[in-house]
Parts: sequence; C-alpha cells; structure tokens
Amino acid sequence: MQKDSLKLTSLEKKWVMYDVGNSAFVLFASTIIPIYFNSLVGNDSTGLATTIWGAVSSIVALLSLFICPIFGTMADFKGKRTFFLLFALTGIICCALLSLPILGAVAFAIIYVLTETSLSSSCVFYDSMLSDVTTEDRLHNVSANGYAWGYIGSCIPFALCLVLVLVVPDAVMSMQWRMTLSFLLTAAWWLCFTLPLFKSYQQKHFLPRPPHAIRNTFVRLGQIFKEIKKNKKAFLFLVAFFLYINGAYTIIKMATIYGQDMLHFGTTELLLALLVTQIVAFPSAIIIGRLSKKIEDKYLIFICIGGYVAVSLFALFLKFSWQFWVLAVCVGLFQGGIQAMSRSYFTSIIPAEKSGEFFGIYDIFGKGAGTLGPALVSLFVFIVSEITKAFPAFTAVTAVMNLDLLPIPLLTIAGLIVFFFTAKMPTTRGGDESQKTE
Repeated sequence: MQKDSLKLTSLEKKWVMYDVGNSAFVLFASTIIPIYFNSLVGNDSTGLATTIWGAVSSIVALLSLFICPIFGTMADFKGKRTFFLLFALTGIICCALLSLPILGAVAFAIIYVLTETSLSSSCVFYDSMLSDVTTEDRLHNVSANGYAWGYIGSCIPFALCLVLVLVVPDAVMSMQWRMTLSFLLTAAWWLCFTLPLFKSYQQKHFLPRPPHAIRNTFVRLGQIFKEIKKNKKAFLFLVAFFLYINGAYTIIKMATIYGQDMLHFGTTELLLALLVTQIVAFPSAIIIGRLSKKIEDKYLIFICIGGYVAVSLFALFLKFSWQFWVLAVCVGLFQGGIQAMSRSYFTSIIPAEKSGEFFGIYDIFGKGAGTLGPALVSLFVFIVSEITKAFPAFTAVTAVMNLDLLPIPLLTIAGLIVFFFTAKMPTTRGGDESQKTE
C-alpha cells in the first residue's frame, strides 16, 4: 500500500469539511444550548425546562424521521448540490437567529427545531454525495476522515464558546451577549466549511428526473422500501445498525444525566468531559479509517460494536467520578469509528445511483437511534424503583449495579449478533441475486 493512497484528494477534503462545519452546531446543541434554554424558561418551575426540551427533541426526531426518506428520494435526481446548499444555509441562518437576545423560550424552541431539521435534511444530501466524491476502495477512509475531522474541528469553536460562557466575567460582558456571540461564531464556522463543497461538487450518479418529480417522490418512497427488502444484506444491516447505534447513542445521551444525578458533576466538569470525548474520537476515527485498508470493514465494525458492549457493561458499575472520565475516553475511542464505518459500509452495499433514497432510509434508522434506548432506560428506572420498594433487600444489588442502564448492553449485544449474520451474507447491490459479489 502506497502512503499517498491515504491522502485525501481536494474534493474529498472539501466533502470532509462539511462534517467539520456542521459538527460545531451538533456539539454546541448537545452541551451548551440545553443549559441556555433552561435559563430562558426560568428556574421557578422545577422540571419544566427538562419537560419542554424533551418535547422539542422529540419533535425534531419525528420531523427528521418523516422528511429524511422523502429528501432521500429527491437526492437521486440531478440537482442534489442545490438542495444541499438550500438546507445547509437554512440551518446556518436559523442558528444565527438563535442568537437574538429578544427571543423567548417558545420562539427559541421553534427556531431550534428549524435549525435541527435543516441540518438533518442537508446531511441526507451530504451523505449521498460520498459515492460521487470518492472511489469505492476509498469509501471507508474518507468516511472516517469526515467523522474524525468533524470531532476535532468542532472542538475549536466549542472551546471558544466555553471561554465566552465560562471564563469571561459578567463585568466585561453579560451572559446574554456571550451566548449571542457563541451562536454567531457557531453559525459562521458552519458556513465557512459549507461553501467549499458546494463550489466544487459535481453529481456523477443520478436517475432521470420524472415529469412530476414531487409526486413521484412519494411513489418511489414506497418502491424503495420494497427494494431494500429485496437487498437482504442492506435490510439486515439496517436492523443491526439500529440496535447497536441505539446503544451507542444512549450512552452519550445518558452520560451527562448520570454525571449530574449520581456523581454530582458541575456544568464545567461535564462540558470538559464531553470535550475530551471529542478529542479522543479524532485520532481513533482516523486510525480505524486507515486500518480499513488492511482489515476487512466487517471486522472493524465488529471491533467497534464489541468496544461499545464493553463500555456499556462498564457503565453498569459507574459510581465514581474517575469512572466517568474513563467512560468519556472509551466512548471517544469507538464513537467515530462505529459511525464512519457504518456509513461507508452501507454505501458499499447499495446501488450508487440510488444512494440518496437508500440514505433516506438509513437516516430513518440513524435518527430513530437514541430514542429506543432512553425509553427503555426510563422503563427500567421505574421497574427497578418498584422492585426496590417491594423488596428493600434489593437495594444491595442497586448499590453495586446501575440496573436501569441494562438496556444499553442488551441493545449493543443484539446489534452485534444481527451484524454477525449480516456480514456472512453476499453483497447484492442492486437487489439482484445474479449480481452477487463477495
């Protein structure tokens, strides 16, 4: 293997840049924005901000589940580049609008939903561009670089926002104006890393546009569900992906809750721990991407899922602050790899000319991930609480193990099992059994 084969081409670099740009908002939205929203709601009603934010997050997920497959079918027609820019700019403008000091909690929530929905829509077109910007033998490395540079790149504006929010004193600048600058900084970063891809991207794979494209989109949406069932490997992979990525995302989502409720971490410590996760995810994603040149992708996915199984089992015994930091590092080790390899593996087993609509379905499973896990954890919290009330001696068990987190390893182990059977199947990219390839 030549060393130059690992270097990204100019177009591949510009594709990676969009991951760097939008990841800044993703990190900002998962850390600082919920804390800011809590201040908009006010502290008079305990639990009100959490309830509203949960509803807002659910609305974002439901909208994404609805629109992603629709835009996925549209991404297969010529004009993908224009739609990509349209949704990316909408998200960027909405992110900037979130900086307005005059916004109340309701207006902020509405604009936030538009920002997240636009981001999800742009990513449908972005993910489907992968088969156009690189060759099949470079899919895994390029996809891994996207996630890797997204992780480390997002740390730069995030670190600047942390300085504004946590370091700059009120005497110098009010918290409201510090948050305003943070939103504008994030939007500007997102924009700067969006334009290079838009200017250079040329769509190579596409289907002819039918006379009634919008109406035909819904017809083709039904057809693609039928087609993906014929492509048994792609269908089974999506099932495996939904299970193991649910476990992975639930760990990420539940980490801060456990840090606050069980370990009594302050806001600064939680944000720094998440920053550590991002930093560790950068080299690990790069390494896993490069290993794809020497090791079959299915084995690397096995390693990543196995890593998450170990991490989720470790979380069952999470009791001390040092364990939380270990958890943050370990999540970073496998987070980038499992996302990057999943995206590129799926790209390698689907028809290139239908990548848009297939990724629309892929995003249904991706956006739906992280919903089942927290729901099951909430159910287990109730069950464990009721058992403990009925049998006080059961507290000896809960003192040692966080049984309410048991759904996480169960999901990741189930995903590992399903992927085992997926990996053994031959690839039928067009859904035609006569086109089998190993």
